[in-house]
Formats: sequence, structure tokens, C-alpha cells
Amino acid sequence: MYKIAVFNVREEEIPYINEWIVDKDVEVGYIDGQLSMDNIHMVEGYDGISTLQNTKVTAEMYPILKGYGIKQIAQRTAGFDNYDLEIASANDIIISNVPSYSPESIAEFSLTAALMIVRKMRMIEAQTDKQDFRWIPPIRAKLVQEMTIGIIGTGLIGRKTAALYKGFGAHVIGYDLYPNDEAKTLLEYRDSIEDIIQEADIVSLHIPATEDNYHQFDLELFKKFKKGAVFINAARGSIVDTEALIHVLDEGWLAGAALDTYENESIYVPEDFRNVKIEDELFVKVLNHDKILYTPHIAYYTDVSVRNMMVTSLDSTLEVLETGTTVNKVN
Repeated sequence: MYKIAVFNVREEEIPYINEWIVDKDVEVGYIDGQLSMDNIHMVEGYDGISTLQNTKVTAEMYPILKGYGIKQIAQRTAGFDNYDLEIASANDIIISNVPSYSPESIAEFSLTAALMIVRKMRMIEAQTDKQDFRWIPPIRAKLVQEMTIGIIGTGLIGRKTAALYKGFGAHVIGYDLYPNDEAKTLLEYRDSIEDIIQEADIVSLHIPATEDNYHQFDLELFKKFKKGAVFINAARGSIVDTEALIHVLDEGWLAGAALDTYENESIYVPEDFRNVKIEDELFVKVLNHDKILYTPHIAYYTDVSVRNMMVTSLDSTLEVLETGTTVNKVN
């Protein structure tokens, strides 16, 4: 019987694990927290690993895992930037992800965030809380239907997002290093990110984090945005220079931003900081900025996503143990 160590399990995920093991000859053990040097010794005796990492698996950990006989790590998200794929491969460890757990969930959330900014919902709520029910120009909105929407990254999530905006009747344009035919039915491709941001009223970001795009959205790039545009990041925080974003918001160049991810979030998300002082001054600026709608990396968080993330990672783990590889391998 195979034994799989599942890290960082939330109570809401346990029913899906129990449902999965009914038809499998597998034993599942739970290990608190994310995989780290502090708990790596606990995987000894297990055959496989499923984890939800938002912290780095450091270089020194891979040979330790190899020594324990671990041949794979199943990441329960689409993103796998917390792994060194080269070092993992050198230690005969397969890294897998969940490439599509619910692109619809992230697309719907991205659109919701954009609508909240466009329709001035936070300002309206503040006015209503003060019992100020006037119709005044600061809360008057534009129509999404009359806007140009820029989708950066036209993979599954980007295409679902484009389809939603197209349903509103908006003009949708897009950019991707690898254009695809399905996206062409939903949007018009442009040749560069610069072409997108100079034209779009809403820019929605849906690309993975890589070594090459760290702080790609910096002050120079933000200055090229169409004045009054709205910026939505439901991708990865490291792609955005947060200081630069705050600067262009403060000077009124951008109308607003929705951030479902922050570049230094791993300390905070998904933890409870209700009675703890946040020392990260930049994060405090994000949380208190009246033009930023921040959410704690929660765009994916729906019933179907929670189930698919866990079940797919377990399927990938078992697939490696039984066949030596998995269709969800990323290295």
C-alpha cells in the first residue's frame, strides 16, 4: 500500500481526501504546515507528497527528499514558481501542478473586482454608510460595454476572462507569447504588452511568474498605460512593482487597481493577522490605499476549485508512483 504525505491540509479539504481514498489502495497522512526544513524529516516512510506551497522549497531539500525515496512533489496550484525545477530533476524528483482547477473561478473574480472599481462600489458604500444618498458625479460610472479590455496572458484563465467581457459587449484585445486559435475567437491580438496598455481601459493580468518577468510592471511600464485605466492582477505578485503601482495611483494616472496577490504575501496569506501588527510597510500601504482593492489570493476559492486542487494533486502523485510519470509534470 502506497503512503502519501499531504501537507498544509485545511479541514474543508478532508472530505475530498476521504472520498478519493475510497477506491484507492492508498494511505494518506497529514503533516501540518508547508514542506520545509523544519518538517521535512516527517516524510520519511512515505512514498509521495502533496503540498500547497507559497514558500520556496530550497535547494538543500531536494537531495534530502531523494534520500527518503521521494520521487515526486504534487503542487496543488497551477503556479510552480516556488520550486527549482532544474535541481528537482537533478535529484530525480518530478514536480507536478494542477494546470486547471477552475479557470472560471478566477475569471469571474477578476471581472467582479474590475466591476467594483468601475462602478465605484467602495465609494458608494462609504457614502451610504454615512447616510449620504445623493447622486453625485464622483460615484457616476462608465459602461464596461463601451470599454476596451486588455487581457495579458491568453491561457485558460485569460480566455475565460475574455469571454466574460465579450459577453458584456466590450472590445477585447490580448497579448500572449504564444497566441492560440481559440483566443482569436474572443479577442484581437496585439504585438506587445505596450500595445495593450496604451489602448485598454481595463488591463487584466493572467500570466505565470518567471525569472524574466520579475517586476515587469514597473514605473516605466505603468507610465505607458492609458490615463484613467484600471489594473487587475489575479496572477502573481512578483510581476508587479508595488511601489511603482502606488506611485501612479497616487498621481492619478491610473483610476484604480485590484490586487488578488501581493509580491511579499507568503508571510501573511492565508494566515490570521487580526491581532498582529503588520511590519511590512509596503503591504500596509496596499491595505490602506483607497484606490486599491486587495484580496488575499482568493480568486480561485470556490467549491469546485478546492475539490479539483486536492483530487488532481493526489491523482498526479499516484500516477507517478504507479507509472513513473504524470501528465501534469512541469519539469
